[in-house]
Amino acid sequence: MPLLDPTTWQSRGALTGPRYTVTEPATGDTLATVVLAAAEDVAPATEAARAAQAEWARMPHFVRAGVLRKAGDLFAAHADELRDWLVRESGSIVGKADFELHVAAQECYEAAALASRPAGQVLPSEAPRLSYTRRVPVGVVGVISPFNAPLILSIRSVAPALALGNAVVLKPDPRTAVCGGLSLAAVFAEAGLPEGLLHVLPGGADTGAALVADPRVPVISFTGSTAAGRSVGEAAGRHLKRAHLELGGNSALVVLEDADLDAVISTAAWGSFFHQGQICMTTGRHLVHASLYEEYVERLAAKAESLAVGDPHRAQVHLGPLIDDGQLGKVHGLVEASTAAGAKLVAGGRHERLFYRPTVLAGVDDHTPAYAEEVFGPVAPVRSFTTPDEAAALAAAGSYGLSLGIVTRDAARGLDLAERIPTGIVHINDQTVNDEAVAPFGGIAASGTGARFGGEANLEAFTELRWTTVRADVAPYPF
Repeated sequence: MPLLDPTTWQSRGALTGPRYTVTEPATGDTLATVVLAAAEDVAPATEAARAAQAEWARMPHFVRAGVLRKAGDLFAAHADELRDWLVRESGSIVGKADFELHVAAQECYEAAALASRPAGQVLPSEAPRLSYTRRVPVGVVGVISPFNAPLILSIRSVAPALALGNAVVLKPDPRTAVCGGLSLAAVFAEAGLPEGLLHVLPGGADTGAALVADPRVPVISFTGSTAAGRSVGEAAGRHLKRAHLELGGNSALVVLEDADLDAVISTAAWGSFFHQGQICMTTGRHLVHASLYEEYVERLAAKAESLAVGDPHRAQVHLGPLIDDGQLGKVHGLVEASTAAGAKLVAGGRHERLFYRPTVLAGVDDHTPAYAEEVFGPVAPVRSFTTPDEAAALAAAGSYGLSLGIVTRDAARGLDLAERIPTGIVHINDQTVNDEAVAPFGGIAASGTGARFGGEANLEAFTELRWTTVRADVAPYPF
């Protein structure tokens, strides 16, 4: 039996929202029909999650760890089926789908290790007592995840939250309800996760708002656009709850004058065109030393023209489709506005249905829309600089601060330059798109609230630090 048996995806009658057709972006074909969660479905889910969480938190750490390890194994065991869903539902090429499956498994294995991590510290005290801190589960974690890397961007919060003794209510984007939500429910059910600990509520903004406002959910983990993240953060603040926000980016790749162009062009193309540019870390600004600029533009354009764009389920391609017509309109609108503002279209700038050609723009400046804004499409604006000071200033400009790449033959020089550019992530001699389960992940400024995911950052994200004291006798006081 397949892991994702349509008859067991959702309990009949459990959700009260409308039926939703999940479509394949490449063809428009129907892949599945799911029932969406309405705002009023949130409260029953959070109440059930809270009821189940207390017993789960009391279970020995090795029991929780065992469930997470089994879930990691299942992502590998069901790789063929899940890969097919990732390719068809999210428009991923096969390599990107395999990367998501690899990271999903690693997130589960790393989360399993969290269950047995030291839980606190013994503290000195002025009084005759034992004084210590202990990390305790927050209770119920609300996770809101997007469409672009649906499996990774759900599992990286779901897995550590569960491992640390919490329950989870997950709201995936309806466009990737299967990859970003229902597949996780199926994996964890087969892994032996007790009932009631993971609730999947695919739905719209009203469902997400209800999850943020629910008093039974003290922590929200949100991944999405900066505009939506601001709304989530503001709402969470009103309810005095923590919100971990991983938001948009417009990341720079700085190419210094000593860079090897034979090596860098492939890296640069990957940074801008991987998954059709629909990645928060996508290289949105190519900053190239003036001595290399003309050749860089020419060679990057040639690379763009050589890439195959098409249906990743039925052909071997480098880029698949954009997720939907709305995203297509945004991407193409920014490209057209940029050329109207004086940018030179060197490659791409055209599409067939949702298949957008990788695009290179030259002659951009601060006011070029595709340079100044996050495009979330396969668009590479290229700009020149003449000094390291100018490069640092250009890379630091703008409201985002997610990822930074610097290419140079002198790694120490690259590190020195990076120190001058505010960002959450730095890669020397690599492009801006990287992810590992062991590494803290997050951006600053308009890119989010810092490194709240990955490695030890998960301990702070999904637990509370409690202070406890113990005395042998009742403490005396002067009145």
